[in-house]
Amino acid sequence: MKITTVGIDLAKNVFQVHGADAQGQVVLRKQLRRDQITAFFANLEPCLIGMEACGSAHHWARQLQALGHTIKLIAPQFVKPYVKSNKNDVADAEAICEAVGRPTMRFVPIKSIDQQAVLSLHRARQGFIKARTAQANQIRGLLAEYGLVVPQGISHIRQRVPALIEDAASEVPGMFRALVERLLEHLRLLDRQVDEIEIQIKAWHRSDQASQRLEQIPGIGPLTATAMVATVGDARHFKSGRELAAWLGLVPRQHSSGGKPTLLSISKRGDVYLRTLLIHGARSLAYSIGRKAPPEHWLCKLIHRRGTNIAVVAQANKTARIVWAVLFYNRRFQPDHVVGAASV
Repeated sequence: MKITTVGIDLAKNVFQVHGADAQGQVVLRKQLRRDQITAFFANLEPCLIGMEACGSAHHWARQLQALGHTIKLIAPQFVKPYVKSNKNDVADAEAICEAVGRPTMRFVPIKSIDQQAVLSLHRARQGFIKARTAQANQIRGLLAEYGLVVPQGISHIRQRVPALIEDAASEVPGMFRALVERLLEHLRLLDRQVDEIEIQIKAWHRSDQASQRLEQIPGIGPLTATAMVATVGDARHFKSGRELAAWLGLVPRQHSSGGKPTLLSISKRGDVYLRTLLIHGARSLAYSIGRKAPPEHWLCKLIHRRGTNIAVVAQANKTARIVWAVLFYNRRFQPDHVVGAASV
């Protein structure tokens, strides 16, 4: 029987494959090693293949697309309801095969190699920043054990710690001073790593037109612009700016029943890193507008009525919708643009 739909449960070494025909009948259950995947699907007639959007999923999606297959990536939380009984590789592959054929299923866009490379830079930068923060906190904690208190902020570590160590030379053992100097050198190394990665990200930003267009939007800089372009990719995967904002977790959660709508705090779904960048940019914009804009500005009125934090999330939601419009219509940001009656 002809296989029309396939579900693959990805793993490091052994992949579970589940195939079904046009009537949904099971025609294939098979385990494949990593080095057998390409040869197996090269000999299979083109079909619909579903995979969870997890580690290496985009790589295998590109590989199997090149063989003529149609690839759909599904978020893991949308596959889970289709898992019958206990969880194992066979049940997961069957659930993926069933979920990928649902007409209302939502899919994850497949990323290109360039998109993954830029996101790798962002992830590495974020890791270095976390390590830098942890190193600064460790230095501050060790100094506090000797009664040397440093204010919060990495800049205070760089500026004040060397002088503190010299001033307290008579009270601090030489072994401890050498240790702090070693930790400061590690902190400076992490600073250089972050700076070098940011240079690479900005170089890619200058070579990408879509990223440069996003930078013109208030509250968005090169880091946010490159992360948005690399993550979102083709804005046509989203029907509207409202859908993109919901995908980023910037809309209220619902717990409605019986026709009575109940809205809660924001859902915080989607990419945490992107949402964080948008909210930080919105917070900076709210601070700037609060100092310069007239009181009748919508953000000023919202801050006064609902508080700064809610207003910042509202601004981030608005920024996400503008991002969708700029990417979808492939045009530059226009601050005075008025949406027409026929616009989407």
